[in-house]
Amino acid sequence: MMPTPIDDLPQLRAEIAAVAARMIAQDGADYASAKRKAALQVLGERADAGRAYAANLLPDNAQIEDAVRDYQTLFQADTQPARLLALRQAALQVMDALAEFSPYISGAVLNGTAGEYDDIELQLFADSAKEVQIYLLNRNVTIDISETPHFKGARYDPVETVSFLWHGEGVHAELYEKHDLRGALKPRADGRPQRADAATLRSMMTPPTSPQDPI
Repeated sequence: MMPTPIDDLPQLRAEIAAVAARMIAQDGADYASAKRKAALQVLGERADAGRAYAANLLPDNAQIEDAVRDYQTLFQADTQPARLLALRQAALQVMDALAEFSPYISGAVLNGTAGEYDDIELQLFADSAKEVQIYLLNRNVTIDISETPHFKGARYDPVETVSFLWHGEGVHAELYEKHDLRGALKPRADGRPQRADAATLRSMMTPPTSPQDPI
């Protein structure tokens, strides 16, 4: 097969997205590293030329997310839906336990692409990060503390993130101040939700009622 010309950007982006999706679905790679590795793999000897087009060459995360969903439909239809359901059930349990901190879910468990290697990603809103840490420690939950970029962008300070196990599932909870919640509910640029509360997540797990279903 002839290589795709470097100036055929839409096709190249689609190819890179497909390769990145396989790395994410099969190996649990994060989007950023999968995107870089996929670009090198697709471009091959044209990689040096491709760097000049980097701003336009790489697919955005929404395109990769769609490619992950396509890959899972084709190759993981017998395992991924059950894994997603288990993660969403665990997410609801931990969100209920942390209800006083206004928990919102984000990431792959929300968008439906979560698989074998994914953890639960939450965002909590409290008067202080210490409140959440003390709450978990008082319940004998072992936590690791790190930092995550603020969802509002680089001009904001990173936020503390607590990571812990919840009934065997990994949870990463970003700790925001309460006033940050005002800007948290805006959808992504493509219209998809960036985060959702427990009620919204429950509604996503409930099959719609059809006219044939008994009332």
